[in-house]
Amino acid sequence: MPYITADDGAEIFYTDWGTEGTPVLLSHGWPLNSDAWAAAALFLAEHGHRAVAHDRRGHGRSSRTWDGNEMDTYADDLARLIDVLDLHDVTLVGHSTGGGEVVRYVARHGTDRIARVVLVSAVPPLMLRTDDNPDGLPPEVFDQIRAGERADRSQLYRDLADGPFFGHNRRGDVDLGFRDAFWLQSMACGHRAAYECIAAFSATDFRPDLATIDVPALVIHGDDDQIVPYDVGGRRSVELIADARLLTYPGSGHALPDTDRDRLHADLLAFIDS
Repeated sequence: MPYITADDGAEIFYTDWGTEGTPVLLSHGWPLNSDAWAAAALFLAEHGHRAVAHDRRGHGRSSRTWDGNEMDTYADDLARLIDVLDLHDVTLVGHSTGGGEVVRYVARHGTDRIARVVLVSAVPPLMLRTDDNPDGLPPEVFDQIRAGERADRSQLYRDLADGPFFGHNRRGDVDLGFRDAFWLQSMACGHRAAYECIAAFSATDFRPDLATIDVPALVIHGDDDQIVPYDVGGRRSVELIADARLLTYPGSGHALPDTDRDRLHADLLAFIDS
């Protein structure tokens, strides 16, 4: 299996499909791994692009490091992957926590190798409610997730899969296969990484990072997202990026790469090829 070695020696697993066309780098959400993007990677590779997806450190098949489970290191790992594969004219696509990762990459490493950015149900600008972010989610929301991670992480992931992550608690029509795949990928995440990443995705302030994006950006968000509410995430992010367009998926929740797969693939391809 292919790995690259991060600056601290961590081994980062990745897949690399397609040999022609401009590259698309897909960054997954918490606490999943690159398998969450498998359908999109297959679609993009079949439509003439090089699709690369990695397991964030601590997740999936990558090293379960004690340290480095925060956005700066995630972004530096991403930079290392891009450098080792010598990718240019890249479209960065981030779902949920992955959206924070790609935004922090741009802030730390610039856009010399980047052509465009796509944020899907992404955590920026800032999920946590603070004095200067009064519309964010209260700290108790994330404290409950941390408590669930410590007490019974398997049950936490089952509850998320059967409830708000896919919107199954409202729609009641999400395939069991999708929900089981979420649980399986989540259980493959290291306990330390999963716990620490809760703070990384919820309390990292990406507002200054969004202002550094100087390439075209597409922001895609469901207006019934129960994990990153539409008004906390997508709607506010597009206001902070100089050249950004917002696509709203009416009635859709958080897990767009699964629940809205066909539409998302078409929208990604149209934007990448534009």
